[in-house]
Amino acid sequence: MALVSTHAPGAFCWVELGTSDLNAAKQFYAALFGWVAHDQDMGPDGVYTIFKLKERDVAAAYNLHPERQAGVPPHWMLYVASDDADATAAHGVELGGSMIAPPFDVGDVGRMAMLVDPTGAPHNVWQAGSNPGVGIYNEPGAFCWGQLNTTDTVKAEAYYKALFDWTAKTGSGADGMTYTEWSLNGAGIGGMMQLPPGAPSASHWMPYFMVANCDEAAAKAAQLGAQVYLPPMDIPHTGRFAVFADPQGAVFAVFQANM
Repeated sequence: MALVSTHAPGAFCWVELGTSDLNAAKQFYAALFGWVAHDQDMGPDGVYTIFKLKERDVAAAYNLHPERQAGVPPHWMLYVASDDADATAAHGVELGGSMIAPPFDVGDVGRMAMLVDPTGAPHNVWQAGSNPGVGIYNEPGAFCWGQLNTTDTVKAEAYYKALFDWTAKTGSGADGMTYTEWSLNGAGIGGMMQLPPGAPSASHWMPYFMVANCDEAAAKAAQLGAQVYLPPMDIPHTGRFAVFADPQGAVFAVFQANM
């Protein structure tokens, strides 16, 4: 089991679902991944749900606000660890990004900022307080990879390399598809793909969750009401993956590693 208690600056540290139906989302992800929901009363801001897997924090979810977030579709948001959220947010703006929300404290659990990269992909920055982020990683049911689907890979690569000290390695597979792998301190943490012209979605980050069996997870997700965007397929010498939208429309992927 890959248990974690801290996240290095530049590492993905939290995954959060903004949804149009929190109760339905809780049922879907509990059935698919075995997550256990722990609701936290946020007063006028509603309920914030922490999902746990093997008693460790694995993800979170909340209902999108009908007024403040009107028109925002259900989505997964990725957070990147920082040892100084204020400095990282300011640097992001210097690099051509913009702020959805400037740095602010979340009680004593941490400090965060909400950014948009120069290609339009939202991402959050997290400076840990009492909560460092996810406590389980790279385990069936847990987050294992972050992928940026973007309208401009050149702009995105320059931005994230400068902001988080990531390295980027781009190559082509047997099918001719170009894919960039993000690494931090020599370890792969995510990837990047170019969105095709006329793609129906804007630039966005997409989480991958590990599963023991990709085909079984895909069949289960479809049975639970997910829309299959990409059916299970092999990544040569690496594993097998599939991409879905949950019943409310939030896009995510599952990944089965080669043994």
